[in-house]
Parts: sequence; structure tokens; C-alpha cells
Amino acid sequence: MQNETKVCQNCKKDFVIEPDDFAFYGKMKVPAPVNCPRCRFQWRALWRNEMYLYSRKCQLCGKSIVAMYHPDSPYTVYCQDCWLSDKWDPMEYGKDYDPKRPFFEQMGELLKKVPKAGTFASEDIGPNINSEFTNFAGGNKDCYFIFNSGPNNENCSYSRGLAHCKDLFDGYYSDKTEGGYEIINTHNSSNVIFSQNTNDCMDSWYLYSCSGCQNCFGCVNLRHKSYHFLNQPLSKEDYEKRIEEIKGSYVKMEAFRKEFEELLIKQSHRENNNLKSANSSGEYVFESKNCHDSFEVSFSEDSRYLFSNKYVKDCYDLIGHGRRSELLLSNVAVGTSRNVIGSWWTTTSHDLFYVFGLRSCEDCFGCDSLKNARYCILNKQYSEEEYRQITGKIISELKEKNLFGLYFPPSIAPFAYNETIAQDNYPLTKEEVLNLGYRWQDNFQMTKGKETIKIGEIPDNINDIQDSIVKEILACEVCGRNYKIIQQEFQFYRKMILPLPHKCFFCRHKDRLTRRGPMTIYNRQCAKCSRDIKTTYAPDRPEIVYCESCYQNEVA
Repeated sequence: MQNETKVCQNCKKDFVIEPDDFAFYGKMKVPAPVNCPRCRFQWRALWRNEMYLYSRKCQLCGKSIVAMYHPDSPYTVYCQDCWLSDKWDPMEYGKDYDPKRPFFEQMGELLKKVPKAGTFASEDIGPNINSEFTNFAGGNKDCYFIFNSGPNNENCSYSRGLAHCKDLFDGYYSDKTEGGYEIINTHNSSNVIFSQNTNDCMDSWYLYSCSGCQNCFGCVNLRHKSYHFLNQPLSKEDYEKRIEEIKGSYVKMEAFRKEFEELLIKQSHRENNNLKSANSSGEYVFESKNCHDSFEVSFSEDSRYLFSNKYVKDCYDLIGHGRRSELLLSNVAVGTSRNVIGSWWTTTSHDLFYVFGLRSCEDCFGCDSLKNARYCILNKQYSEEEYRQITGKIISELKEKNLFGLYFPPSIAPFAYNETIAQDNYPLTKEEVLNLGYRWQDNFQMTKGKETIKIGEIPDNINDIQDSIVKEILACEVCGRNYKIIQQEFQFYRKMILPLPHKCFFCRHKDRLTRRGPMTIYNRQCAKCSRDIKTTYAPDRPEIVYCESCYQNEVA
């Protein structure tokens, strides 16, 4: 079988299906997709609002909660305790399947009736303790505004993709790090500030692609160095004098950041930051094999189009979770499961199709929030014979419409495009979003114009900031959104001698995504040997990009 070029029925752009793809789709008993990988990602991402949290009340017990569902949305929302309890029965919402109506129309109606948990808590990796303002997270303690994170994070805030971290603020995709600020893809490190693609470093600031370094400031591509400033060695005394002149001042640190970026653009860059991953493509693919077009993936094999997954095998088109799973297709937050298609937040289950929030289930189709169930359709119980007969009709309908094997359609998605990680990874304007048939949210729960300290009036140096700052309201210098400095955050800034941020969390997160790079793979040539490479650096970007072999020869 050869490559086959298709035209995406959604965006009308060409995409290619390869022989290995056809083999996987055959294994899953689904036709090849009619949407391109990017559109398929956007469809799934519409169901993953990680960071936009709203104040609501549990509609069962009445207590105040935070929830990912907008107060104006049509969903009934419970607190986590009530949703997990036996105080309600999801089977009571069961409905007969009507073969004369589209299946997804009926599924959308069921989704609006069955209560939803306000936030996603990963039960299988432990409870969240004193960490109410988190989502898609588990096993965290004393954490605030961290997402897609866990387990074993403590006193961490304003971050995404953390595991086994402590005292870390403003991080992205990092683990086993204690004392970190504005870090991306940083591992096994301590007391590192403004660090990216770095491991086994300590007591260092402004690092990029460094390993085994300590007491370094503004360094790129160094290995096992100490007391280096802008890649140049200094005596301990001179080093400490230089950095003390910069630390703590917002103005001086911003000026140094620009100087550091000038150094960075002159240094060589790896084609990707994958480690110990054979025959794999994408970015941040660790200890995996045969994983392609994947991002932020660890310990996985024989898979494609993954994002934020661990320990998966034989899976395509996933976002989040995945632990100890195989034969998953087009899922969001599905893990410890087998043979699941088009589903959301499902664990310890198998042989499921288009389900939402199922636990320990098998042979279910189009169900919501069931536990220990089998042979159910739209939350109604059937005999095995009836189940096979009805699901056969549903599958035939979906195949006729070229929908079987794709994710839930955008028409029944619970979130607007700009509430979700779709906007994070493929940002669009409101006009572009609406033209594609997705929703846009204009009414976020936020304030502007309520600041008690005006933009530009924050004292420059952390040493000049009073304890009362935690009672003040600040305004983002980019978007104008009001934000506050929480107590543990202020204590961290004082300890690390860091100035207060002048941007809100959402703008800081956007900056980190820009530094992380796009979720797009480009064909490019190594700047040294001209070998063809695949990289997230677009061909027209100015960075000097080397293949893995040339890069290792350069920095060794």
C-alpha cells in the first residue's frame, strides 16, 4: 500500500495517509479519516478547557466551587465529591436511541442532561490537597493554578505539565525540579530561573540547552560548567558581582533577557529536544520508539499524533493521560484503557465508543458518567444482542457520514475555541474561529480597571516591595487584565530575589508557549551538513539548526 493524499473535508487542505496509518485504522476497524491531523486535533482540543475556571455553585450540595464550565453554559455542574458520590444515578438520564435521528444530536442532548464534575481530577494518580484551583491534575498539594500536572507537586503555581516538583512558579513541561521560575522543559534541577531545555542544573539563571551546570548566568549549550556568564568563565567573585547587579530589578533583568536572546540566536540549536527515542518525530518525545508527529510524550511506542501522553502503545490522535493504554483512537484524557474510540475522560475500561466520563466500563456506546456498566447505549441498559444490533446501526450511520473514528463533532463541544488548548496551540482570530464553525467566548470571568496600583507604578526592585502587596490589585501591561500576587508567590520572589511580574498569568503562559515553539513539524536542512531534518523551527526562522549528530559534535 502506498501513501494516499486526501483533501480535508473541514479546512480543504491536502494531507497524507501513510501505509502504517492504514494498518492502524484497519486494526481499529475504522475507515481512514477525512479530516487532516490539525483539524482532528482542534476537534479534540475543543473538549479540553484546562485554564479558564469560573465561580459556580454545586447544583447538588450548593457549596461554592470553581468549574471549567461557564455559568452560562447549559450543563448541570457538581462538585467533585458530589459527582463521585452515590447521591445520584446517571442511569436515570437514559434515553432510547432513535434510528431516525442523527446519533451525535442525541448524544449532545444526553451530555446536557447528565451532571458534570466541575473540574477534572486524576483520581488514579492521587487526590489534590488544598489545591482547588487546578484542573486536569492529580496528586498535588498546596498548588494554585496548575494544569495538566501531577503527581507529587507541592507549592507550585501558574504552571502546566509539572510532575514531582516543589516550589515552582511559571513552569511548562518540567519534572523533578525544586525552586524554579519561568522554566520550560527543565528536569532534575534546583533553583533555576528562566531555563529551557535543561537538565541536572542548579543555582543558575537564563539557561538554554544546558546540562550539569551550576552557578551559570545567561548560558547556552554548556555541559558541566560553573561560574560562567554569557558563556564566558569568570572567577567566583566576579561572577557573583555581575549577577548581583542584575537580580531583583525588573528593568535590569528585562535588559539582560534581550542580551541573552542575542547570544541565543547566534548559537546552534538541536533539530528537536527528543531524548532516547528511536524512529520518532515531534518535540519533547522521551524514551519512546516509533512515535511520530507527537509532542510532550514519554515512554510510548508505535503511536502517532499524541499530545501530553505517557505509557501508551498503538494509539493515534490522543490528548492527555493515556497511562497504561493501547488501541486508543481520537480520545481526550482517556487512560488505563483498551480499544476506546472518540471518548473523553475514561479510565479502567475497554471496548467503548463515544463516551464521556466512564469508569470501569466495557461495551458501551454514547454514554455519560457511568460506572461498572456494560451493554449500555445513551445511558440505557440493553442485552448483548440488542446492544450489538443497535450499535451496528449507529456505526453504519457514522460511516455513511464519514464520522466514524473521528472525535465528537464541534457542534456539541462544551467549550468555546478560545477557552481551550486549541487556541494555545493553533491560535486563531475570532473571525477565523467562527468561519470554521467553532464557538468563541467573549465573556470570561475577569476584571479590568479595578487595579489599586497602576501599570508602570510597581516598584522596580523586589527589595522595595512591601508585605501589603498581596492586598493590592495589579493590571497586566499587555492585556489590562487585573491580577493579584498571592502570599506563597510573594515569598518565593523574595527568597529567589525576583521582581514582581508585570503581566497576568494568561499572558505569561502565552509567552511560554511562544518560547516552547509551534506544534508544527517542518522539513528543513541541517545548517552544517545539509542533511534533511524534521523540526519545529520553520525554514524562514533565523536560528542555526543542526541535525542531532552535528549538534552533539558541536557541544560535546
